[in-house]
Amino acid sequence: MYRIEVLVFLHDDVTGRSRPETGAGPRRPRVLVARAQQNPMLSVLALSLLGFCSRGPVAAASEHQAQARLGNYVDACPDYASYASYPHSPSSTGPLALSFQRPESRCRTFHSEEIERVIREVTSKMADPDLARLFENAFPSTTDTTIKFHTKGKDTGFVRFGGFRSAQDEGAWEGPQSFIITGDIVAEWLRDSTNQLRPYQTLAIRDPAIFDLILGAINTQSEYVIESPYCNAFQPPPISDLPTSANGQEDVVHPAYEPNAVFECKYELDSLAHFLALANDFYEHTSSTKFVNSRWVLAVETLVEVLKQQSQPTFDPETGRYQRNEYTFQRPTNTGTETLNLHGVGNPLNNNTGLVRSAFRPSDDATILGFFIPANAMMSVELARTSKLLEAAGKPSLADTLRKWSERLRAGVLEHGVVKHKKYGDVFAYEVDGYGSSIMMDDANYPSLLALPVMGFCDIKDPIYQNTRKMLLSKEGNPYYLTGREFKGIGGPHIGLRNAWPMSLLIQAQTSEDDEEIQECLDLVLKSSRLGLVHESVDVNHVRQYTRSWFAWANGVFAGTIMDLAKRKPHLIFEKGTAPYQV
Repeated sequence: MYRIEVLVFLHDDVTGRSRPETGAGPRRPRVLVARAQQNPMLSVLALSLLGFCSRGPVAAASEHQAQARLGNYVDACPDYASYASYPHSPSSTGPLALSFQRPESRCRTFHSEEIERVIREVTSKMADPDLARLFENAFPSTTDTTIKFHTKGKDTGFVRFGGFRSAQDEGAWEGPQSFIITGDIVAEWLRDSTNQLRPYQTLAIRDPAIFDLILGAINTQSEYVIESPYCNAFQPPPISDLPTSANGQEDVVHPAYEPNAVFECKYELDSLAHFLALANDFYEHTSSTKFVNSRWVLAVETLVEVLKQQSQPTFDPETGRYQRNEYTFQRPTNTGTETLNLHGVGNPLNNNTGLVRSAFRPSDDATILGFFIPANAMMSVELARTSKLLEAAGKPSLADTLRKWSERLRAGVLEHGVVKHKKYGDVFAYEVDGYGSSIMMDDANYPSLLALPVMGFCDIKDPIYQNTRKMLLSKEGNPYYLTGREFKGIGGPHIGLRNAWPMSLLIQAQTSEDDEEIQECLDLVLKSSRLGLVHESVDVNHVRQYTRSWFAWANGVFAGTIMDLAKRKPHLIFEKGTAPYQV
């Protein structure tokens, strides 16, 4: 007879560590780990009965050691999408009693002592225990839960065939690789993963494990851009031995893509800008150009080709004839924002604007007018940053090409993206077409008009930006500024007219010098995060109704906001008299 042993791990209120249950009082299980002596098949049966799915946690790494898999006896970690939907002890000691939502240490997907140090140092200074708990959960959210695959570049012994067309190219998938999922969807968005890793960029110079993690993410994104530069979300790397998944849609897209390589192919200009931003941030904080190899350069050159193709007008300026855009997208749907009109092309765009078309917004909703101003502004900034690092890497020709594109885009935004509003004066439009039409609104997703100073396009005191900010944060000026009994903020068409996104309040806080405004933003986000994590969106009248319990990007933005305030406004979050904090 075989014996199944089930270990129930609980979080110890005193030590802060997990311990096996000893029967001393009822407490909520943190992690269940099952093992069967002599017969491993009984483990599978036990785990099935417990409702767990197999996971592959990653162990801690030293300076000389890769992140290694833990033993099979802890492969039975709970599905975090379900786990994050319920409270777990110990609760914070503040009035909100926020849940502790970090997985048991052996179920975390990545470990860094530098991340743990920052958590200890920041939370020890914070005056509000609820705010401290939210930071404790949010700051490591990406590394705790979304590093689905990471290798330092050694042969994994596996290559998935029938997937990436470029997988057999010389140099493809060599060096460190990192696959960062968005949370509850097992796919990598270029935009999401860049923002998820942003809070750790300052630590890369201190921690070799984080250095390799982000370097791997740059290499992986390079392969994605080479493979399908018009796509926004991707399948696991072919060397990962991870299964692919379908998005359940029947999209008709040109250029055609390989479904085993691409999860979704909505062309969003900001996705390519985020590919540049990931490397730019890494270079800024480490001064390393280790990523500047033949594959990354090819990805950058591929990006430039997209800029050329998507800056073409709808009609030939000499003959007036219609010229079909290189990128088209059609999806059978009853939701207008999920597809492009006019047989997948979108509305006409004028000639000689200096702007680049974006078929979709960062919310994954279709643009109405294809010259999406926030993405053009962000691309202008990131091209200029990349140009400087290319100069340092000894590639002056490509650097000059990117610099000229950056200047062109910036001039286009300032000429065509600034319009006269009857109430607010000169403001930035959300979208334009070059014919004089404009869309006046903002969406919570980054890049946004509200975030223009965050991305470095303009100063926070810029008069046009200040006019725009007033417009965006009012119901009279922004149709997607939503208010209710319990919450307010910017939303967007992606979720609907009842839900605002906490992310918008965090960007609002980062672009404000007003202590009262910042404090209100923090309070609203805190009170909407009752499970101890930041949600995608919340109902403005009922904050307990939300979308996505596990959304790593939003938690990364919260962590970044706290780190910004720790340096810029420490008196708002720290104990009285605490000095500014900077990593």
